[in-house]
Amino acid sequence: MENKGLLFIPDISGFTRFVNGTDIDHSRLIIQELLETLINANQGGFEVSEIEGDAILFYKFGDRPAMSELYKQVAAMFCGFHKHLMAYDQSRFCQCRACQSAAGLTLKIITHYGEFTGYSVKSFNKLIGRDVIVAHQLLKNDIDQHEYWLVTDTCLTAKPVEGPESWMEWTSSMKQTESGEIGFQYVQLGELKNALQPEPFPASEFARRTKVFSVSREYTTDMVSLLHAAGNLGYRHRWQEGVRKVEELNHWLPRVGMRSRFHRAEGESIVRASSYQFGPAHIEFSELDESTQDLDYFTIELLAEERCRLTIDHYRVQGLVGGFLFDLTRKKRLEEEYRHGLERIEGVLPEIPRYVPAD
Repeated sequence: MENKGLLFIPDISGFTRFVNGTDIDHSRLIIQELLETLINANQGGFEVSEIEGDAILFYKFGDRPAMSELYKQVAAMFCGFHKHLMAYDQSRFCQCRACQSAAGLTLKIITHYGEFTGYSVKSFNKLIGRDVIVAHQLLKNDIDQHEYWLVTDTCLTAKPVEGPESWMEWTSSMKQTESGEIGFQYVQLGELKNALQPEPFPASEFARRTKVFSVSREYTTDMVSLLHAAGNLGYRHRWQEGVRKVEELNHWLPRVGMRSRFHRAEGESIVRASSYQFGPAHIEFSELDESTQDLDYFTIELLAEERCRLTIDHYRVQGLVGGFLFDLTRKKRLEEEYRHGLERIEGVLPEIPRYVPAD
């Protein structure tokens, strides 16, 4: 049995259209996060042979696995994939076409049992064998929808397939491959996605905080461009006074919960993206300094076509001593720094690409 085993391929559909969108960098990062999510959901002791753009080739030598065990692995990857997309769509800041379209990506899973072997080239491990080719050829088939689990007849000990869940309706089909006709069964996985619930939004950060000042400025631009100029941390050192560099700690793409290290003239601080709301005439987001517990609330308002206002409200934890000292020593200076920052955003705006809404 040392050359027999299971080939398991989760494949993300919509990838080709995705990378041809407006923001190729964001589409690459979203796919990268999804592939990592699939790898982290590996519960069956599978090995990764290679990552093939929008798919992962998993394998495991040994006896034919039970359908119930296979289903657990399929469900774990499928649900993990869609939970990640739901969470990102709910918490994302970015409005580029790639980020807007991410929630529409789909996942299909191919499982095939057969003969294959591995070989190594320097640090790379590869699989070779007729059944490796068959498994890849099964990725292209006549199944209309793109969210299904395909099981070849070689995986089955009994036909037709039953279960493991009562809602499963299996369909039999054939695929003509270079090695001949391959029989398979497939089932749609939409019921799994329908049962998922979005994660609750984090609690409000405004408790025990008082607004100590507010600054505003109007710009000749659109709301999304202004959002990216003000909210994209890659530009922050260009306009926020005292910020030398921003280092992202736990996310590649801007979203609620993202933590970043701000390198300032007076030292370092950790800032967390704490809220976000997007509407047709306004965008709001906030950032919490985990050291001082100060909160900055950004509001972008659409005033007219190509005319927007950005307001930053600065909140501080309530307390007589802290508030008194802040008023005396920092309020006026900090408010002036924020006003200068809003002026500097004018120099960033020409570098922001125009984002086209997703279809």
